[in-house]
This record gives sequence, structure tokens and C-alpha cells, in this order.
Amino acid sequence: MRARIAAVAARLMAEDGVDNFALAKRKAARQLGAGDTESMPANEEVEAELRAYQSLYQGDEQRDRVRALREVALDAMQSLAAFRPYLAGPVLKGTAGRYADVDLQLFTDDLKTVELFLLNRNVPYDVSEVRHYCGDEARAVPVLRVEWDEVPVNLAIYAAKDERAALKATPSGRPIERAGIAAVSALMNADD
Repeated sequence: MRARIAAVAARLMAEDGVDNFALAKRKAARQLGAGDTESMPANEEVEAELRAYQSLYQGDEQRDRVRALREVALDAMQSLAAFRPYLAGPVLKGTAGRYADVDLQLFTDDLKTVELFLLNRNVPYDVSEVRHYCGDEARAVPVLRVEWDEVPVNLAIYAAKDERAALKATPSGRPIERAGIAAVSALMNADD
């Protein structure tokens, strides 16, 4: 059952744009009639199934999508270089679905400077918050959502001191993988 849930969750993420592992697993379990949560696969299992599904059913389309999203991410990162940007999420991992956003992490002690940067360039944005963890400490992280070359980009604004810390989505989770401008450039060159 665990493997079946992982496979269905991966399909939901690839085809329907579900970008949350927990939600995809719950929907998959419901579709399969699995009532207990003991059969729930780990995120890593779903991610492996997602890679397999995308490779099998979305091969060239997936590679082209990830490449295009990484190009947008690199352009945004270069423009936002003063805020020490890092790429994170499915675009970095290469599992970005059809409706994926680009997730960037910025490190600065002044959120207003980022907002002024966007306003001076006539880039409209919406503000929200996510909860992340730096060690065991929960933090409310402001997120500015912008359109960059017609692609949704989420700019998570962290304190400058958090750049060297292991940031996590959950207290017991793995650190969020991230890559700076040089690493994303290297990824782009490796794709050529």
C-alpha cells in the first residue's frame, strides 16, 4: 500500500500541480481507500516516484520546463544579488511540475529594502508568510510573490544571520536544499 500511495501521490504532483507532499499523500490515500496513516510513504519515496513518473511520461517536456524555470530563477537571482539569493524547492531539485513556482530565499536584515527594490522597478508583489524552522526555533518568514518573466516567483526573506543556518520546513525535517548563483549557473551549464 505504501508504494501505491507514493505512486499515486507522484502522479497527482506531476499531473495536477499539487506541490505539497503531505496533501498529495492524503489525496492518494483517500483515492486508494487507505484509512490508516501507517502506510504513508516518506517524502523521499514520493519524490523518487515523482522523478520516475516525470522521466517516463513527461521526459522532454519536463527537462524543458525545468530548464526554462532555472533560467528565470538565475535571471531573478542575478538581479537580486545584493540580497544574497538562493534557489530552493522543486526547480532546484529538477522535479518542478507543470504549475510550479520558483522559490528563492533572500538574506537581509531589511525587508523594506527588498520592497523598495521591487517598487523602484515597477514589480508588483503580494505579501504572505510561511513558517520555517532555524534549528528548533520557529520563524514566521515573509514571502513576496512576484511575476518574473511571467513566472510566479516566491521571495522568502530571511534574516542575514540565517544564511549560514540549516533552515527546515518542519522541526524534525531535513534542511531545505538551496543553491547560490554560482551553483545554479553550474546546473545550467551541466544541462547544455
